[in-house]
Amino acid sequence: MEPLIQVENIHKIYNPGENEVRALDGVSLTIHRGELVAIIGHSGSGKSTLMNMLGCLDTPTSGRYLLNGQDVSGLSDNQLSEIRNKQIGFIFQGFNLVANLDALGNVELPLIYRGVSKQRRKKIAALALKKVGLEKRMRHKPNELSGGQQQRVAVARAVAAQPPIILADEPTGNLDTKSTREIMDILKGLHQSGRTVIIITHDDDIAEQADRVIRIIDGRIEADYHNEHKIENENMSREDLQA
Repeated sequence: MEPLIQVENIHKIYNPGENEVRALDGVSLTIHRGELVAIIGHSGSGKSTLMNMLGCLDTPTSGRYLLNGQDVSGLSDNQLSEIRNKQIGFIFQGFNLVANLDALGNVELPLIYRGVSKQRRKKIAALALKKVGLEKRMRHKPNELSGGQQQRVAVARAVAAQPPIILADEPTGNLDTKSTREIMDILKGLHQSGRTVIIITHDDDIAEQADRVIRIIDGRIEADYHNEHKIENENMSREDLQA
């Protein structure tokens, strides 16, 4: 099966020359459809730069990035914007909600950019909010919602247009324990429904909930492994249910 994401020897260099910074230094990785992947690293490790590459928010200095078999490494800003709009749903640590729009309006935004009619996008947005448990908060603006509720609006916005890839950048970084658990349950549910979910994090507890963990240090991948402990726990849970 052809990989959904294929990164080949990507470098990202800032300030080329004597004071250059190698944010990514020869990164290669493959992600298939339906995976739940955590990319983990400390501040300055290169994980945010890698997220920008995977999300088509930036282009590499050298190397190739194939998304759905298409080389997107050298595309224009407009071409990258179109790919982002159709194929990637973003969830950010800071929520990135529009303050003067209610929850429904915020979720509608990517659908407007896609040219979805007003009546249909309201229906899609309402359904997305219902799926994250906010059907009673659709008319509330961000400042009328808790942090966990704001992040659920952001999740609904990311999934409303049903993009094949969900890219979550520190999605629980500003949340308390209860809200963190709720958001992770939603992300794992999206994965179980067939989405490819990529979580960027510095938190080992979050990373260990993924099926696969990619550790990045100083712009290089230092480890890439499947989370056997999680798989064993899931298998044990299935056995309990069948008993």
